[in-house]
Amino acid sequence: MSGLQVKSRTNGEITLQEDTIRKFKESLRGELILSEDAGYDDARSIWNAMIDRRPALIARCLGVADVVTCVNFARERGLILSIKGGGHNISGLAVCDGGLMLDMLRMRGVWVDPTTRTARAQAGCLLGDVDRETQVHGLAAVLGFISNTGIAGLTLGGGFGYLTRRFGWTSDNLLSVETVTGDGRVVRASEKENSDLFWGLRGGGGNFGVVTSFEYKLYPIGPEIIAGAIAWRAEFAGEVLEMFRTLTMEAPPELTCVAALRMAPPAPWLSKDIHGKPIVALFVCYAGEINEGEKLVAPIKAFGSPVGDIIQRRSYVSQQSLLDATQPKGRRYYWKSEYLPDVKPELLATAIRHAEGVVSPHSAILLFPVNGALNRLSNDHSSVGNRDVGCVPNIAASWEKAGDDKANIEWARAAWRDIRSFSTGGTYVNFLTEEEGDDRIHAAYGNNYERLVEVKSKWDAANLFCMNKNIAPRVS
Repeated sequence: MSGLQVKSRTNGEITLQEDTIRKFKESLRGELILSEDAGYDDARSIWNAMIDRRPALIARCLGVADVVTCVNFARERGLILSIKGGGHNISGLAVCDGGLMLDMLRMRGVWVDPTTRTARAQAGCLLGDVDRETQVHGLAAVLGFISNTGIAGLTLGGGFGYLTRRFGWTSDNLLSVETVTGDGRVVRASEKENSDLFWGLRGGGGNFGVVTSFEYKLYPIGPEIIAGAIAWRAEFAGEVLEMFRTLTMEAPPELTCVAALRMAPPAPWLSKDIHGKPIVALFVCYAGEINEGEKLVAPIKAFGSPVGDIIQRRSYVSQQSLLDATQPKGRRYYWKSEYLPDVKPELLATAIRHAEGVVSPHSAILLFPVNGALNRLSNDHSSVGNRDVGCVPNIAASWEKAGDDKANIEWARAAWRDIRSFSTGGTYVNFLTEEEGDDRIHAAYGNNYERLVEVKSKWDAANLFCMNKNIAPRVS
């Protein structure tokens, strides 16, 4: 090999000589993978099979020094640079075409301090890595719903999960970050140190640098909680979702119920005669005092005639992975989402109507309540903003074959067009699909967008970190 053609950030091409690549490889403690190497296709593959990009170089970083080396290499040569944490982003932002991809998945250390109730986690961690270590001490961070999601993308985009009603966005519970900036410096950002960068990182995505570790505030949760799932036949969806709506408005913040409209999967907890047929389900989590939780979930368990019910005493870790089977790696995924101020009866009727027209047995319309703690902070508390949101709907299309792309995408878009009429005008940046551009990025940040441009212009004026839902720096 006399040279390797790679793409530059200016859309041109650059030739990297063999000697340059060899020296780069020798400067890394981790592995450098090229397209002809064994394992290349596995290394570039991510959760969403709709994404099929081919980086020229994949660096599997083993530490911060490797990240610094990669950032400097990309900057000095004008290469496109992307960063892969869990690889779970719907847009496939982890993978660039023809550039350098940093694979952080081997940086998965977690250190818990039970005295200060804090945890520091490396950026390659999945949610399950953090949950497993914090639960040793009966503590938990505010994370998401799928245990094999990466903490980096989740946190930098805001993040929400079962604990959000009680404690706010994931990013609201971030204490500090370590970041490699575009000029190769390693900086710490917190409320007291580089506070402008810290403000931007709490919602602004990967626009400002490569975060190498996160420090989270922890809360006494578990190890045992009251949680699980319960489902009814879809013919009762109206009554069930009205019950869900009341819970969303009245339940204490310790209780979160996620509603789902979908075809019943062949899960062992569901009656066999309902498999493949439409259902309405609630995924329930009460992360407070056990006896109180049993009282609060009793009316849910007694409602109507469920076709499956596994709401019970269980470990917090098991609840955090309960939905994993609905999101396997290798399927084709397309999502549409909005922020809603609340849950209106008309919204529920709209969701039911579109769920009846679903074209894949794997697709679902999901409603995630997030009302509570996040609403009590000012909109400019951090860049994630959207302090008026009460519920996050996600029209989650999921299917197996490329030939079915059009029908599934059209189903999701049609449902979104109708549900959008209930929106606050905001949207969750982590749920934006590949084709959603500047107008949707502006919608995600609202009045915080211009301040994000200022932070970007200071910390990444060259826009090295552009493989994201990009906030372009100001042109001087």
